[in-house]
Amino acid sequence: MKYLIYFLIFFFFGCSQRETNMYLHNKTSYSTKTSTPKLKPYKVLGKWYYPRYVNVGETFRGISSWYGPNFHGKLTANGEIYNMYAYTAANKIMPMNTIIKVRNLNNNKSVIVRINDRGPFMKGRILDLSYIAGKKIGLDKTGTAPVEITVLKTPNNFTKKTKLSQKNGKIKIQIGAFKNLSGARIFKKEYSGYNKKTFIKKIDNKYKVYIGYFNSYNEAKKFKLKNNIEGFIVK
Repeated sequence: MKYLIYFLIFFFFGCSQRETNMYLHNKTSYSTKTSTPKLKPYKVLGKWYYPRYVNVGETFRGISSWYGPNFHGKLTANGEIYNMYAYTAANKIMPMNTIIKVRNLNNNKSVIVRINDRGPFMKGRILDLSYIAGKKIGLDKTGTAPVEITVLKTPNNFTKKTKLSQKNGKIKIQIGAFKNLSGARIFKKEYSGYNKKTFIKKIDNKYKVYIGYFNSYNEAKKFKLKNNIEGFIVK
């Protein structure tokens, strides 16, 4: 079974070349002494990867690429549906839901994204940005670029903030993104039978369809699983 899982990781996340070295350049000292449980290692193309916790302010440098249409709608490593119009990224070792700032060292443009996938497994690359995030810093034109990554929030901070949001009920599930409002309205109508509101918001020139609101991430996750809804949880 575990080998099947490794194969699925490879299939979904576009591992195209064997990687011989970990090339994350850590500019901040990191202590291995922690009471937090260790993250589970995984194996891709015969190589083991060991995710680890990172600290706020920790920085890395390397080459970033982007991925889009060929993966749009497929599963990410944390079980979400990949949306090329959401500000997310894939990294080999950072914990899921780590929030990072990515700065293109060629043009100084930056973007903030959330880690929700594993990869890239192509030699020499440190990060795979979603299409919209890559476009914001110019990767849609160059394909790849040297970047500096700065950790803004760790998963622990993300969890605490989610708990605080219970009072406001700002959590929602994004179930679609359309160029045309008519398409979004049709999709909205298909999901209007639930006991939660279905609504449309125009963001980044896309009409995005949501179900919400929920008081916490866990509440939204339970609703998503119970109703077999394909989508991803956002604030």
